[in-house]
Amino acid sequence: MALALLNPSASVTTSQQKDQLPNPFELQDSQIRYKVYLTHVNDDKEYDGDVLFNLVSNILNSASAQVSATTVSATSFKPDFPTLKRLSCQMITTRGSPECAHQTTLKILQQLSGFSWGAKAVIALAAFSLEYGEFWRLDRVQVADQFGNSLKQLNQVQISRKVPSDMTDLVTVLGEVLNYINLWEKWSVMDYDTEAVPSLLAAMQEIPLAVYWTIASIVASVGNLVGISEHKLSNFKDRLSKIVIKLKTHMENGRWEIGRIQDYKIRIDIRYPKIKDVVDLLDILIIPASDSGTSIPKIFEDGVQIKNGIEVFKQKYVMLFISGLDSTGDEILLLSSIYKRLQEHAGEEIKGFKKGDFRILWIPVVDDWNTDNTKREKFYNLKKSMKWHVLEYFEKLPGYEIIVQKLKYDGKPIVTVINPQGKIMNENALQIIFEWEIEAFPFRQIDVDDLNKKWKWFWNLLEKTDEKAKLLGRDNTSCVFIYGGNDSNWIQNMKNAIGKIEKHEINNVDVNIERYELGEHNPDHVPSFWIGLDGKKKNKECKGRVDCEIQEIVRTLLCLKQDPLGWVVLSRGRNLKLLGHGEPMYQTVLEFEKWKNTVLEKETFDVAFKEHYDVVKERYASRPYDHTSSVLATITCPNTSCGRVMEVTSIQYRCCHGSANSCNV
Repeated sequence: MALALLNPSASVTTSQQKDQLPNPFELQDSQIRYKVYLTHVNDDKEYDGDVLFNLVSNILNSASAQVSATTVSATSFKPDFPTLKRLSCQMITTRGSPECAHQTTLKILQQLSGFSWGAKAVIALAAFSLEYGEFWRLDRVQVADQFGNSLKQLNQVQISRKVPSDMTDLVTVLGEVLNYINLWEKWSVMDYDTEAVPSLLAAMQEIPLAVYWTIASIVASVGNLVGISEHKLSNFKDRLSKIVIKLKTHMENGRWEIGRIQDYKIRIDIRYPKIKDVVDLLDILIIPASDSGTSIPKIFEDGVQIKNGIEVFKQKYVMLFISGLDSTGDEILLLSSIYKRLQEHAGEEIKGFKKGDFRILWIPVVDDWNTDNTKREKFYNLKKSMKWHVLEYFEKLPGYEIIVQKLKYDGKPIVTVINPQGKIMNENALQIIFEWEIEAFPFRQIDVDDLNKKWKWFWNLLEKTDEKAKLLGRDNTSCVFIYGGNDSNWIQNMKNAIGKIEKHEINNVDVNIERYELGEHNPDHVPSFWIGLDGKKKNKECKGRVDCEIQEIVRTLLCLKQDPLGWVVLSRGRNLKLLGHGEPMYQTVLEFEKWKNTVLEKETFDVAFKEHYDVVKERYASRPYDHTSSVLATITCPNTSCGRVMEVTSIQYRCCHGSANSCNV
């Protein structure tokens, strides 16, 4: 009677519990992930992972060729047989509904809370293999084996118990999942930086789901195998298959990312310290490994592909222009000017370096060429504007990390100068090229130090004379007219002419014009400047190349001082580009409309200005100025651009503006 009273009550309780249990197929992934994470405490419990993995793989391999088999010899392992059998028994005694399978899955996860994610999956599969493997062992018993056949009949193998196709299909997927989980865990314990291998972190989002559905599928399969349930295993397979697709993608990406890390270590630790030449360095920076599966980079010059690729740079100095695709207009304009100067004077040798031995190579750096369809279009448009060499490669640069680490690239454009031996001459010559242009050749820091020394004394003298001069030329792109003289009309005309250029917009060229008239606000500044300049003059022989250049500049300025009209100095930033006589310089400014269109062609205002100035100067230099007289007298040259006292040759006077003693401007 007591039992009769208890049975209905138990039945009601069981029904109520079932109603309270969720159906896992109705849960969101985030809900399952949350429940699974609640069961995961630590992952420091020891287990014989390799042994169990190989044993389970061998058993599952009997039904699936997806998992490779390995010969295993192990006398004992963790967890032991009783533990695995208890898990197997829990699966066998689970009622035949998705809700009950869900409950048992969470219980098993709770019991395995101290194991890693991979361990949870392989231990659960080992428990499943006790039943699944035993079934297939008995199925293969030979007819002559009486004992085996008796045991086979007792287990109802192939009588009332069979392994249907949906179960073998599910086992195949379980093998795939196990392989991916195992691979993920092996890579995870290698402590790769998640920024370098983001796919491992992305896969981590799928691993708890993979483990959950692996155990849930096992619980359902065991129930069907022993005949106490009739789960629709295809539903479990569908859930696992979706996870497999995601894990496959993450693992393939992870393999590529880890391959990049290993490739980088070879490049930076083995190859970089043993660089043979500039071609070897370029190979390290931009040529992918032969087994990378990516395309081979192409090198173009003026739009034409170079057949021998990076070999074109052999025994050359290479200026690596490294940048993104945006905000590079000023740099491209500047390097176009440098390229032309290198080409026009290819045979010129300065400081032991020949200009014709220098090459420019643009290396575009883009995080992902495929995220935006406009990136390639931008690249092709920029490529058209470059006459020099261009790298075309729509993948992440193999040596990107080396470019960041060794060349100090931080996303802003740089120009790294490399010698033929592959050694860095200047990590970033862009700033000095902006300031000094071709005069900075061969673009080493020591060359800039010489240039700074060459002109620093001039600016120090000018600033000492007038503090307002400290504001001049602080912008490296600005062009500064510094002028003075004794003819007030000429000075006013010069001022007005410069003013017209200041107000004029030059298409597509950023030009900032500044002017400074010596003595405009204080006439005392004039003698102070010339006295200071005269103090720089040395009668003794100059010491060193830079000192000799400074002495030549001092003599030129003192010579220009004698011009009866005036003198002009044109500076780009703080780099003095041109020293000239008053009238030719004034005429060049006045004729701006004639040559303004060449500013864009020449890339910079000062280059276009000097080119036209040289034409104007020739017009003045070609005029005859001989003077004949029978009386010895002191007569100055009537050429307004000279004004020097003419020397006496018999009774004929000839100006020295064409001699070695002239201003040479």
